[in-house]
Amino acid sequence: MNGADALMRTLVENGVTACFANPGTSEMQFVSALDGQPAMRPVLCLFEGVATGAADGYGRMAGTPACTLLHLGPGYGNGLANLHNARRAYTPIVNVVGDHATYHRQYDAPLNSDIPSIVAANSLWVKSADSPDEVAAVTAEAITASHGPPAGPVSLILPADAAWTETSTTFAPASRPGPRAPDGEAVEAAARAIKAAKAPVVLIGGGACLEAGLVQAARLQAAGVRVMADTFVARQPRGAGVFAPARMQYFGEAALEELAGTDLMVFAGTTQPVAFFAYPDRPSVLVPEGCATLSLADRATDAAAALQALADALGAPASGPVQPLKRPASPASGPLTPQACGVAVARHLPEGAILCDDAVTSGGGVAVPCMTTVPHEVLALTGGAIGIGGPMAIGAAVACPDRKVVSLNGDGSAMYTVQSLWTMAREKLDVTVVVFANHSYRILNIEMSRTGAGQAGPSARKLLDLGDPNIDWVSLARGLGVEAVRCETGEAFEAAFASAMSQRGPRFIEAAI
Repeated sequence: MNGADALMRTLVENGVTACFANPGTSEMQFVSALDGQPAMRPVLCLFEGVATGAADGYGRMAGTPACTLLHLGPGYGNGLANLHNARRAYTPIVNVVGDHATYHRQYDAPLNSDIPSIVAANSLWVKSADSPDEVAAVTAEAITASHGPPAGPVSLILPADAAWTETSTTFAPASRPGPRAPDGEAVEAAARAIKAAKAPVVLIGGGACLEAGLVQAARLQAAGVRVMADTFVARQPRGAGVFAPARMQYFGEAALEELAGTDLMVFAGTTQPVAFFAYPDRPSVLVPEGCATLSLADRATDAAAALQALADALGAPASGPVQPLKRPASPASGPLTPQACGVAVARHLPEGAILCDDAVTSGGGVAVPCMTTVPHEVLALTGGAIGIGGPMAIGAAVACPDRKVVSLNGDGSAMYTVQSLWTMAREKLDVTVVVFANHSYRILNIEMSRTGAGQAGPSARKLLDLGDPNIDWVSLARGLGVEAVRCETGEAFEAAFASAMSQRGPRFIEAAI
């Protein structure tokens, strides 16, 4: 047994059984060790941003970490954007970052870099296992650290010589720390403040938006307390039988308008809301002037239990409002729009499906009709770094192979990680990818005027337009091994989406809107 074998066995023995990888020379011992642990599923990704986004989707659905295998500092750097999203989603991930042999570092080879500094920004924990005898213990420490609380990505650096050198250490056990219990004083303080307030709001996020938390949030709503959720939530049930809290608006002025008159904001599983970006003459903090704030449960606390304790303290009813089942009666017709796509999705989405939403400006067209379709779950773009829709769907499909996965993408977003289609085809994943093709960075056209930069002129439009040439999505998807179709009408999209939902395997739909 060498260091790589010890690492692999420690991962598997502690429940880490999926590896999303883009290896290089320094990781060959890890790759070889895979043959000794058939319980570990290796998934090749042709770009590191696909591997890291897939590990995010897996961790959100499985509740346990996957590992990534990345090639030195540049490999990690290629995957950094989706690790930023994972950090904002509080997803457990164990990044295994290969490094040069310890004795080779001093020579500053072309791929040499300051890996600890590169990985630090998006890692809860960083350590290099510099000898084979410490690999197992460091691996177990990494797995434990990934669970937090709150959870998040960690980075284990594996020098090549620590991987290839023999060791007598076989594996080490990891622990899985859970969230803290609610603080009784915080619950009492929140209950007193809510009773004294005229227009209180409880803002929920993170664990408070999972099934157990939503049940308790619905009780608060039934007791007359307004409940809202963060704009982007890592994982949230949606559809019939599910409580649907109002969502914080993306644009700051719209959020403040909706919160007008609020005199108390209580946070559960989240923190004070802020605008996504700064704008001239507009506030950064999205709390109305004169509104008091307090925290019921931070992200390291069991937010669902805290909401239950608060609901009990307020004498809330045993249950609260949930969405009815109301699917659109008939398909949309005419030229294709995001809303027409949403009608088809709501009509044919199977119960228990997982929607991975990176659709940017088109996503609302699907969200509205899906509020009352069959129960399903939504994984959102938590960190704002586009290009996660396809990768996240890979991870969700690996974690939940018996559930249909739908990936919703803007065309600009999808091009960031288009390599994900190849992995879906190779792994035969049950994923339907929808790309809304408007041939524009539409959100940037909106933001340009909001930031006071004015209207785009001829030169500026070159950086906001995705045409000339238009991307041939059908050819691109087919070239990467996925059956594809282009739809220009509501009727065509209805037929294509219904067909995709009726059979297993990867499918691609270009929605020409």
